[in-house]
Amino acid sequence: MLSGVLVVSAPGKVILHGEHAVVHGKVALAVALNLRTFLRLEPHSNGKVTLNLPNICTKQTWDVTSLQLLDTSFLDQGDIPAPTAEQVEKLKEVAGVPQNRAVPEHLAVLAFLYLYLAICRKQRWPKEDLELINQWAFRGERVIHGNPSGVDNAISTWGGALRYQQGKISSLNSPPALQILLTNTKVPRSTKALVAGVRNRLIKFPEIVSPVLTSIDAISRECERVLGEMAAAPALEQYLILEELIDMNQYLLNALGVGHTSLDQLCQVAGAHGLHSKLTGAGGGGCGITLLRPDLERAEVEAAKQALTGCGFNCWETSIGAPGVSIHLATSLHDPISQALGGL
Repeated sequence: MLSGVLVVSAPGKVILHGEHAVVHGKVALAVALNLRTFLRLEPHSNGKVTLNLPNICTKQTWDVTSLQLLDTSFLDQGDIPAPTAEQVEKLKEVAGVPQNRAVPEHLAVLAFLYLYLAICRKQRWPKEDLELINQWAFRGERVIHGNPSGVDNAISTWGGALRYQQGKISSLNSPPALQILLTNTKVPRSTKALVAGVRNRLIKFPEIVSPVLTSIDAISRECERVLGEMAAAPALEQYLILEELIDMNQYLLNALGVGHTSLDQLCQVAGAHGLHSKLTGAGGGGCGITLLRPDLERAEVEAAKQALTGCGFNCWETSIGAPGVSIHLATSLHDPISQALGGL
């Protein structure tokens, strides 16, 4: 049972269109992914605060009194672009993190401590203030990424779909919830190296690559237009347009050199079942998304999922355009989620 416990969730994020082109000033569309991260908050009277992140096998406990005695004046430096190296080093001391290591588990602990110490020092904490949540989430992103775009925290806070171009973020009005398959090829890649590769190709072949980036921009804008129409009355014809845009974008991303044989295999396997797929994010492996039209037979979707899993990939059926950060009643949670949270 989770009675007396507050449960909050936030969606994940995928890029629908605009990968790599966004780095060069073009439009990108990000959508909220309904594979959610759940947070269980439970008050205790033992004078301790515990962080438990079971997915990355991390659990740490601090005495609240000890945290209150810390010199946290280093947090009072206004709206700085990112936590300074000095701030991060002091957080490492508090967290007991080795100075020369920055693995994901340690970064998660540092981000938690940064937000916990800063928020607990505030005299007021307004409830249900999404803008405030977004600002604090962005600060947590700065601890991990240094200079993030702001898209990840914004899409997880507000949900739906966002338009991003040259640092400006705006929400799409009432985007439809689209069913998709999210497939992880399990192929590791370096976003930094892939971005650099596109930049080098643009420098080497400007008259070839520049039109490719412009075409990706046009795909993002056309998708934005179609999603706007679907908000009023979704029709099968609009799904067919989205499928064409997915195919064209994938071809263009391959032309930029950010494809991978695993992503080609993903597209071919899904295509054998009449489905249309593209990479999402940096490419070079990683994940791909597959659009599921509402007229598809259930058996065809299951067959596609089984075929993708048979390739050694991880495959999830979910939706995009999901709600943002949400508060849940314990009784409204599905059994697997309730059981997982209850076991923490």
